[in-house]
Amino acid sequence: MLSLGIVGLPNVGKSTLFNALTAASADAANYPFCTVEPNVGIVEVPDPRLARLDALAKPKRTVPAVVQFMDIAGLVQGASQGEGLGNKFLANIREVDAIVHVVRCFDDPDVTHVMGAVDPVRDREVIELELALSDLAAVEKRLEKTARGAKSGDKDAQAEEAALLVARDVLNAGRALWEEHLPDTTLTLLRPLNLLTTKDVLYAANVTEAELTGGEGRHLTALREAVTRSGEHAEVVPFSAKIESELAELPPGERVHFLESLGIAEAGLERLIHAGYHLLGLRTYFTVGEQEVRAWTIHAGDTAPVAAGAIHTDFERGFIRAETVSYDDFVRAGSMKACRDQGLVRSEGRDYVVQDGDIMLFRFNV
Repeated sequence: MLSLGIVGLPNVGKSTLFNALTAASADAANYPFCTVEPNVGIVEVPDPRLARLDALAKPKRTVPAVVQFMDIAGLVQGASQGEGLGNKFLANIREVDAIVHVVRCFDDPDVTHVMGAVDPVRDREVIELELALSDLAAVEKRLEKTARGAKSGDKDAQAEEAALLVARDVLNAGRALWEEHLPDTTLTLLRPLNLLTTKDVLYAANVTEAELTGGEGRHLTALREAVTRSGEHAEVVPFSAKIESELAELPPGERVHFLESLGIAEAGLERLIHAGYHLLGLRTYFTVGEQEVRAWTIHAGDTAPVAAGAIHTDFERGFIRAETVSYDDFVRAGSMKACRDQGLVRSEGRDYVVQDGDIMLFRFNV
């Protein structure tokens, strides 16, 4: 399951976005710190292929892939020193796969900005610094424990200590760890800490309806340029919290017509999820049977045994082979039986790299 943690300054549209995406009940008031406890919501990954497979296989149930969104209280400059609510809530999103940084990219005198004027480039830097300082606290805490083992001659502890010292120096300078392009060996040693500034970022740019459906505004342009200049592995996804709120109140059957009336192809939810899959290099494969049709999320380049492990570790451990057919072949044939009759089902072994849309049946023995 893809997990995304939502961060940002107060009053930038974080909780409005979260409520719209998950139909949750988090407050969305026009004042700072209205979100005190982290809110967690689960949403389905939109994939039209799943509906087509459901129509063909007519299973007892159909299970889509899902994304977990976690929303925490808005951060302010100085959170690491206890300003606002402090950064204690950042611990709640250390386990996520990527960070959704909601950035306000519109002017509105009726919606206050905690730092005065609207400036998405400054806001990005403020949040990034707070994430770095939160990571610094985690690294220093870990160093206290690791140093004892390193002094005693423990080789693993010494290697970890060296990696932590490198990270501490970077973070102490107020820089994110991604900026340093650390070697994989160092990142592997740091991975158990789930440091926030090593994670990929989706910048959810909250714009006006006019900017979403027409020309790009200066604030969004400035944010895009800042991200590009930095070289950060990130994507900028424009959305309108106002439109998403209105969309969430409509019955599902009316949402497509509402979007079409605005000239918008996809809702903010779909664009965020698709951007997240692209940013993290995720792929989807399917299992199809009489009991269940289901979508599974894996990484690009995963082999058949690894994909089997997404279902259960026993499937990976005892993997024998994967009976595989492409989505397009399955749809043309209409059923797995027809695919077998037409010779479309392939028997793939341990080295097979799973392709997006593959339909798979795993054979295993434990």
